[in-house]
This record gives sequence, C-alpha cells and structure tokens, in this order.
Amino acid sequence: MAHSQNDTDALAISLFSEILMADQLARSRLTKALPKGMELSHFSVLNHLSHSGVERTPAQLAKSFHVTRGAMTNTLAKLEAAGNVHIRPDWDDARRKLVTISPAGRRARDAALANIAPIISEVVVELGEHRVRSALPILRELRVKLEEDA
Repeated sequence: MAHSQNDTDALAISLFSEILMADQLARSRLTKALPKGMELSHFSVLNHLSHSGVERTPAQLAKSFHVTRGAMTNTLAKLEAAGNVHIRPDWDDARRKLVTISPAGRRARDAALANIAPIISEVVVELGEHRVRSALPILRELRVKLEEDA
C-alpha cells in the first residue's frame, strides 16, 4: 500500500514531537536533580572534559555541543567562576584559549552524576534494557543525519 506525503508528514511530526517533548521532560528532571547552582549545560561540559582528558578550545567545545561560541563562552565563564574549569592562553596562539576540568570540577561532575544516574537508570529499567538498546541505533542515526544537515 502506497503512503501519501500527508502520511509521511504526519509520521515526521509525531516523531519530532515525541523527541522534543522527551528532551524537555528529561532536561527538566535532570536539572532538578543537579547540585544547587549547576545547570545541565555546565554538567554536560564538565562530563565532556572529564571523558576527553585533553584541553579543548572554547570553539571546539561549542562545535561539540552545537551551540554558538558566545553561548559556550558564557557557560565557561560560569564554570571558571565556580572553580570548575581552568582556562589558559594557548602559548602557540595568544588569541586562543584552552580549557581543562579542574579537580573541583571533577568532584562537581561526580556529585552531579551520582544524583542523576539513578534517575536515568530507572528509566532504562522501566522501559527495558533490550528495548532501549534497540532504539539507540535509530536515535543515533537520526542525530548523525541532523548533524550532516546542520
């Protein structure tokens, strides 16, 4: 049976509506669980720096998170003020800065993770690990497709 453009449009709208609503609800739930004063964007950057283990420029971080350089500069300024990141000039190019997570930032990230891990684990358990595992490739493919189009 052939599907009309209307069917395809309705399916696409349903998919994106569910993704956007799930994103909004997940962000709200995780933000409430974060330590006082920490925003989800702060946690995301600290988690990224913790995993990467290398210095990154603000521009690289902005690209990784698909945000403007201005938005990333703002997030990094707040993280630096809280003592969670170190920002230094790049000795090879004085116009560039390099960012690393500080020991305090690592502790803040670990504390945040301890708060949010049970929440996200509970969701996986309730949905079922097998179902979550089967949804991941589709979500990953959708993300890659959207990144290509960005």
